[in-house]
Amino acid sequence: MAGAEAHIGGLGMNAEETIQVTGARRLVQAEEADLSGSSFTDVNLSGSTFKNVHFAGAEFEDANLSGWSVRNANFSKLEISNADLRGATIVDSLTQGMTIDGIAVAELMAAYRALTAKVD
Repeated sequence: MAGAEAHIGGLGMNAEETIQVTGARRLVQAEEADLSGSSFTDVNLSGSTFKNVHFAGAEFEDANLSGWSVRNANFSKLEISNADLRGATIVDSLTQGMTIDGIAVAELMAAYRALTAKVD
């Protein structure tokens, strides 16, 4: 449906609804959303933006997340595998328990900080 725009609103943080999207290309912008436990497989979310979104326990597999912009999200126990994260930005977000290709993000960040630490 070219040129169509979908809005899903009116759901409070305590409301639960299953939404299935198949074979569609949409630019996603989510704010104050609870997507915990969701499964994203073979999706293109490139250029999408998320602010104050709860992704705890969600799974991304075979996903294009390039140019993804995320601020203040909960990624605890999030699993990402076989994803394109080029140009993705994640800021001020909880990453405890989050893994990328089975590697804990907290460990990746600690290793990076150790390598780039300045010697006084």
